[in-house]
Amino acid sequence: MIEISDSLRSVFSAQIEERDGSYIVDVPVSEIEHDALAADETYRVAILASASSTSQETQEEQSQSTAQEPTPTSDGPPVDEGEVRDVTIETTGDQGDGIAKVERGYVVIVPGGQPGDEPSVEIEQVQANVAFASIVDPDSRAL
Repeated sequence: MIEISDSLRSVFSAQIEERDGSYIVDVPVSEIEHDALAADETYRVAILASASSTSQETQEEQSQSTAQEPTPTSDGPPVDEGEVRDVTIETTGDQGDGIAKVERGYVVIVPGGQPGDEPSVEIEQVQANVAFASIVDPDSRAL
């Protein structure tokens, strides 16, 4: 089991690339847009090897429970089973499922979702640090 610091701000998958004699890890724009990270700040970075096709999802589940900062109004998941809401798919996981983030960086897994999609989804299963949803309207912008 990996011990994850309470100060964890973000988890994402990225490849290490060589550029001009240095090695670079690109931070997704969504991490800045959702205030998980800020440009021109310094962060400590942990690199975890991807041991299997499910490792990214497992790492996200573990990190989300520690990344959530307590708020006075809610200490549980920000979604409920049966809830329908509009989300924006930010990326895809190792298994091809769409990944959206909602309040406090809470992850919603959306099978069939592609980056940039803005579907209406129904929350089907809620866990402490991740929810699973199905698309009920492929693109809420079409309404």
